[in-house]
Amino acid sequence: MKGSRAGALLVGLTAALTLAACGVPPSDVIQAGVPASGMTSPSATPRASVAIPLYFLRDGDLASYPRKVYDPGNLGAVVRLLSDGPTGSEAETATTELPRLTDTPNVTFDDGKVFSVQLPKNVPPFSHLAMRQLACTLARVKPPSAPAPTDTSRGSVASALPPTAQHSLVDRSVQVLGDGWAMTQSAASCPGSQG
Repeated sequence: MKGSRAGALLVGLTAALTLAACGVPPSDVIQAGVPASGMTSPSATPRASVAIPLYFLRDGDLASYPRKVYDPGNLGAVVRLLSDGPTGSEAETATTELPRLTDTPNVTFDDGKVFSVQLPKNVPPFSHLAMRQLACTLARVKPPSAPAPTDTSRGSVASALPPTAQHSLVDRSVQVLGDGWAMTQSAASCPGSQG
C-alpha cells in the first residue's frame, strides 16, 4: 500500500513540475467575449437576394409588391411566401384572397408554359382573385432553366419585358390541384401582360 501511494505522489509531483517548467503560469478563467463560431471558406460567396413581384390585391385589383428571396427557383417556397400574405408595411395597402398554407406545396413547371401546384391536404378551392394572384406571381418568377420574365407595373422591380418574354408570359398558366378539386388560371390577364 505504501508503494502505490508513493508512486501516485511521485506521478503527481512530476506532472506539476513539468507544467511549471513549461512557463505556463496558473490563472483563473479569462472572460474574452463571444465564443468562437464556425469558420467559413474564403471561396464561399454569400448568396445574393433577388427581387420578385408577389401579387396581392390593392383596392380590389392585382398589384405587385417586390420581395427579396434567395432562391427564386424554389417555386414551392415562392407559393408559400405568397400564401403568407402581405407584410406589416404592405398590409397598409394590400390584402390577399389566398389561404395561408400550413405546408410548402409541390410546384413543377411543365413544357415552359404550365405551373402545376399540388397543395397540401384540406385546402379549400381558391377564389378567382386568388387564382389570378398565384398565376401572376408564378408567371413572373424565373423557373429553373427559363428566361426571367419581369414586371412593368412597378418600376422598383424590373425593366420592360422583351418581346419573347411578353409572349411566354401570356402563354403561361397555373394548374392548382387540391384535395378533390382542380383549377386552372391563365396569366394573360395579369397586369403588364400583352397578348
